This record gives sequence, C-alpha cells and structure tokens, in this order.
Amino acid sequence: MANRRQFLRLSTGAAAALITQGVTSGGDHALKRSIRRARALGTEVEITVFHSDEAVADRAIDAALKEIEQVEQLMSLFRANSQLCRLNRRGVLRHPHPDLVAALTYCSELSSITQGAFDVTMQPLWKLYADHADTGSLPTEAELAKVRKRMGWQHLRIEPDLISFDRAGMQITLNGVAQGLAADRARKAMKQQGIEHALIDAGELNAMGSPEHRDRWHIAVKHPRQPGSIAKTSLQNRCLSTSGDYATRFSDDYRHHHLLDPRTGRSPTQLASVSVAAPSALEADALSTALFILNTDEAEKLVDSMNGVDALFVTKAGEVIQPRALI
Repeated sequence: MANRRQFLRLSTGAAAALITQGVTSGGDHALKRSIRRARALGTEVEITVFHSDEAVADRAIDAALKEIEQVEQLMSLFRANSQLCRLNRRGVLRHPHPDLVAALTYCSELSSITQGAFDVTMQPLWKLYADHADTGSLPTEAELAKVRKRMGWQHLRIEPDLISFDRAGMQITLNGVAQGLAADRARKAMKQQGIEHALIDAGELNAMGSPEHRDRWHIAVKHPRQPGSIAKTSLQNRCLSTSGDYATRFSDDYRHHHLLDPRTGRSPTQLASVSVAAPSALEADALSTALFILNTDEAEKLVDSMNGVDALFVTKAGEVIQPRALI
C-alpha cells in the first residue's frame, strides 16, 4: 500500500517527555511504557502503550499488529491475493470480509454526501498519473476523459455477500481509509486485552486515554511547506488524520499531486493540507481526503454538519482556517 501520508507525529516537547517516564496511575501500580514499531500499510506503524503489566501490554500489541496485518491482507494493492486485488482483477468478489463491506459502505455514503468528491473508484486515475510520473509528464485532457469512463462510485455494488462493478475496467483503491481502519481495529483489539492508555500510529492516529490520567496525548501537525509543525493539538479517545499536497507530487510547484478530484481528474488548487479529528480513525482518514477535494466553503459546511468532527485547513498561501477548532 503506497505511503500517502506521514503528516502527524508526537510533539517533541511535553509529549516526548511524558512517554519517557513511568507514570503513577493513582492506584498502587505504576504505569510502564511499552512501545513497538513495525512496517505495515506502506508506512512505519508505531504503538505506544501504558500499563502496569508489561506482559499484558506486549500481548495487546501483538493482537493489535495482527489486526493491522489482516487489514493489509484485505485492502493492499500490492498483495496479489488480497481481497481488493481480487476484486480489481475480476470485477466481482464473493463472500467479502465484513470489514471490507463496512469500509466500502461508509465510503459510498461519503461519496454521496460530497457529491463524488470522495470516490474509491479512482484507482485508474491514480495509475494514469503514476504512469506519467515515470516520464515526468502529466495526463492530457483526452486521457483524463477516457480514464474517467472507468470510474464512478455509483457503479460500485456492495452487498454483504457480493461486491461488484457494473462498469468495465473499474478498479478501486482504499488508500484513503485502510490506515484509519487499521488503527481502529488495533484499538478494538487492545481494549479487549484490557488496555486503556495507548497511542496507535498506523499512518493515522488513534488515541486511547492518555500517557497519564491527568493529561492527553500531545500531537504536532506537520507544516506543509517548512520543517517542523504548523500547529499542536491534544487527543484523548479521539483520532487524527492529515492529508497534504506534499506527500506525493507530480510537479515541483505542488500544483499536481496525489490528491485528485475524481470529478475533474485534476488536483484541487486551494489547500496545502487538511487535518481532521474525529471519533474514529476511519472517519478522520476519509474526511481529511474528502475535505481537501472540496472547496473550502463546502468543506467548512460539511465539518459544521458533523458531530464530533473538528478540522484545520492550511491554504497554499499559508493561511490557517479552523471551521471548528482542532487546536
């Protein structure tokens, strides 16, 4: 799975200090930090847990990584036997995993809400740009028109026992939701193991509890143009995702990049990055992409209409806009 995002990280100030010390839980036992890193979903996954029993923490991390591996096996574009690759090859997938059905159902609903600004059927468009990138060129309008005939979220059929395309040549990508779903599945696995305080970074952040009971996880949001952060926020039992124009670029001026509007085939021109805090990492992941594609007025209205969703927009001119304060 291509690494589209590396936008969020622990603040190098207070948060880093918090995770280097044992923290008293308020009971008889000290919370100990356990941390593990692994490679998955095209990025480095990092899981930090605070628990009084290191063996319990280790088992929980094992369970979380197992869930992340399962999401990759479902949704990877680079594993020939993944359910996503089988669907893209055949145009039909029988007996899909419930997680794949649920993710695609959510994506379809978001496509409807955004009138197609978010669309998982854009894999042919992405591949067209990737092929041109090999030669340092950009697609022509004729090429874009042709490839868009193989797209369209309305042509994706989703049933509990069957997923199919009703347009020839369609393919989907779940790079806009897979990392979020992985973080959510990892969180559920750790809660089942009795973990209350953890930070899961699977490309999107899922924060459980806090490093200490009196505080939250402190997060820095990457500046889209300069080293360091543009803002800092804190999370407790919430999730955070950022989409930016700097991760995969097709032109040096940030005009053409991997965040493509399925309706036009071109990258939007207003924003440099969008950060979204939401109740689930899946929601934050998908919304950060959808809001980037929408114009800022539409994006602000969408944020205002959603419970538990906050956002921070950074324009290409460097202006910071907060429809509902993320910070």
